[in-house]
Amino acid sequence: MTLVATEPNQISFGQEIGRKVTHMCALAIPGGYYLLQLDKAQMLTIMVPIAVAMIVIDIARLREWIFWRSVVHPVFGRMIRDHEANGDFTGATYILLSVCFTIALYDKPVAIAALTFIIVGDTLAAIIGRKFGRHRFGHKSFEGSFACLAGTVAVAVIVWLVMPSFPLTVGLAGALVATIVEAMPLGVDDNVSVPLVSGLVMSLLMRVVIYS
Repeated sequence: MTLVATEPNQISFGQEIGRKVTHMCALAIPGGYYLLQLDKAQMLTIMVPIAVAMIVIDIARLREWIFWRSVVHPVFGRMIRDHEANGDFTGATYILLSVCFTIALYDKPVAIAALTFIIVGDTLAAIIGRKFGRHRFGHKSFEGSFACLAGTVAVAVIVWLVMPSFPLTVGLAGALVATIVEAMPLGVDDNVSVPLVSGLVMSLLMRVVIYS
């Protein structure tokens, strides 16, 4: 999320950094999808159990099971946002669920780009928005959104370079859509909305490019 320093009830900047470092570790997912040359079924076989395990951890947190209090909370408890503490799932659960849906719905290059958009773009948006955000719209900042756009454009270029069958124009369009969706108050966690919406747009554009 593109958070700014004046937003009420948010975690500290240091906690935000810790949260986003964890978020960036999720690059192992699209990276592994590409580098290990896995197909869709193989990737889902790995990711679905991980997503289910994260849901169980979140339920343990919400119900205050001893597993959460004794094992997980001492490490990750300080990174929990207010809305998550008040009954929502964490961003980790949302992104793992979106990983499964994105991989299932879209072709490999599109899925890799869409998932990397949210990991890189959201991280830059949050950190730059918190540190340098001065021009606000809602709970977001233009500085954070520009950082998100820069990150997603870089992702589009990298995916195009390593997967030349993925048109750069499609990737750039997806980067713009990802940035817009990340900035909009849709009422849906952006870990879900960004990859699914940008992936849909890129998939449709891929059909136009292929059949034109």
